[in-house]
Amino acid sequence: MNRADSNSQSRASVRVEANVGESFWRKSAKDTLPPPDMVGPYMRNRPVPGMPVPGRKAWIIGSGIAGMAAAFYLIRDGGMKGDDITILDGLRVTGGSLDGAGNAEDGYIVRGGREMNWNYDNFWDLFQDVPALELPAGYSVLDEYRWVNDNDPNWSKARLMHKQGQLRDFATLGLSKAHQWEVVKLLLKRKEDLDDVTIEEYFSKSFLETNFWYLWRSMFAFENWQSLLEMKLYMHRFLDAIDGLTDMSALVFPKYNQYDSFVVPLTRMLQEQGVRVQFDTRAHDLDLREEGGERTVTAIRCKVEGREQTIAVGADDVVFALTGSMTEGTAYGDMDTVPVLARANADPGEDSDWTLWRNLAKKSPVFGKPDKFCGDVARSMWESATLTCKPSPLIDKLRELAVNDPYSGKTVTGGVITFTDSNWVMSFTCNRQPHFPEQPGDVLVLWVYALLMDKDGNHIKKPMPECTGREILAELCHHLGISEEFDAVAANTKVRLALMPYITAQFMPRAAGDRPHVVPQGCTNLALLGQFVETSNDVIFTMESSVRTARIGVYTLLGLPKQVPDISPTQYDIRNILKGARALNNNAPFPGERLLHRLLGSSYYAHVLPPLPENEETLRERAEAELSSLLGKGSQALMTASGWMGRWREGLRDKSK
Repeated sequence: MNRADSNSQSRASVRVEANVGESFWRKSAKDTLPPPDMVGPYMRNRPVPGMPVPGRKAWIIGSGIAGMAAAFYLIRDGGMKGDDITILDGLRVTGGSLDGAGNAEDGYIVRGGREMNWNYDNFWDLFQDVPALELPAGYSVLDEYRWVNDNDPNWSKARLMHKQGQLRDFATLGLSKAHQWEVVKLLLKRKEDLDDVTIEEYFSKSFLETNFWYLWRSMFAFENWQSLLEMKLYMHRFLDAIDGLTDMSALVFPKYNQYDSFVVPLTRMLQEQGVRVQFDTRAHDLDLREEGGERTVTAIRCKVEGREQTIAVGADDVVFALTGSMTEGTAYGDMDTVPVLARANADPGEDSDWTLWRNLAKKSPVFGKPDKFCGDVARSMWESATLTCKPSPLIDKLRELAVNDPYSGKTVTGGVITFTDSNWVMSFTCNRQPHFPEQPGDVLVLWVYALLMDKDGNHIKKPMPECTGREILAELCHHLGISEEFDAVAANTKVRLALMPYITAQFMPRAAGDRPHVVPQGCTNLALLGQFVETSNDVIFTMESSVRTARIGVYTLLGLPKQVPDISPTQYDIRNILKGARALNNNAPFPGERLLHRLLGSSYYAHVLPPLPENEETLRERAEAELSSLLGKGSQALMTASGWMGRWREGLRDKSK
């Protein structure tokens, strides 16, 4: 038996990607593995790799977080040498979409930002082993991240605004009983029943004007015409955070921008391990040998500094390739320049980062349907603006909206502030400052983005993509109620623009089979990474999902005897379900909640129940009223149930039983 056959058998015997939604799990002697969504120290074991394969090389296409995570797991868990790993990238800097650049003189720019939560289990698994950016040796990026967030809680006091500078009440999600029922029904629906269904096809028009939807869409960047399935997955993924949705207290942010916080320390670690990064290399196709239903990569076709080259892939080599790109084709502008989009609406062109995936899809249906995601730029595009600011009336207004002084180094706005009456659905944010390590003390960096690209602004009467940075700044000042002071703001602000044609392409409506699996059927040495591949239950548009795909790919191709656990089981935790129900009901007790208090209030489980606003006597009356509404006033069932609950509570108090 040769090595390739041995590896294939090893891969077939290990279920690398756990799927908690597949079936009921019950422990038995036949299953040595823990539950598929278990997290914690027991899942931190390092798999014992098999015998090293002499001469094996790893080729990774794309130096974003997914590609670098693949290199990390090849070394840490796969036992490969960094010298045997090469990352190919069409750019001249690592990080992919995790960018951050510029200076105070020319203006800083970040195309996007990262808001995160505690349950990014794969992401934190990686970064607890990456040396910290600024802390002494021995500390990790995770240690650094925790130190920052544990000592500086995130929250927002101005999450929603309207009417040119006025706060909109965002204390509750603003959902009627009918709206709540729409959400509950969506949570109960099977994923398989939501192929190609859009958000606006499912929800009522009034739902799409609620606080909930403005909070949700601006935080996650959902458009009304995008995937209902993905929204459902997000709701399960972040159910434990829904009670912190209004004031963003459920989020944690890095100290600096995403590039300096994550890309710099991870790149440094990989290069110290010997990993080679080859820039200005755009891979556009893979040669595949097909035999007996198996597909094996034999060569990578690419352009290196514009010249066509072919990289031979050995019989034992492994290949990891990014599918699609959210930030491909970004058009840039500045204070007085409008971004010029070079991408057609339906065809990204042969020089695009989509070409590799599109060429693979021509070879077999197992590689999915990339045109479902890159074939309608008008519905996947939005624009961001990075503002480099010296003191001005804009900073004075920011001080009113900030949680802490913007120059204090602590949380400022606590996330995006959204203007609900903006025709563009404009938002802006100021993260902890300095946002860049070398940023001068008198400079602040703000970030602005909008979702709707085809509507005229409220103040500037044209769509955002047709505007200069100066005009976008004027629109922001209008919504902040400081238009009369615009000249003073503009004199002390630099604006850099990024118009991104595919930034929410991953949210486009999709059906089963449109996205390939991490290791497509029959592939022996190829794994696909990033935001456009299928995983069991995870969401997309997160760094966690990128790391997850890399980890699944490495463990599968190397035949490592270890599972990548499913997403955190918090969505099944009764505590999160209860507090989520309370949040959906606008922080009021949900129907039946008082009955739970009457039933469990004297039990060991009382602490899992959200506190009620009334005292014991009122609680009894309200609980009986709830029973009455369920069973009918004066019914024998009502009297029986009331008596049973009373005896139950007394029995719990009786110490002798």
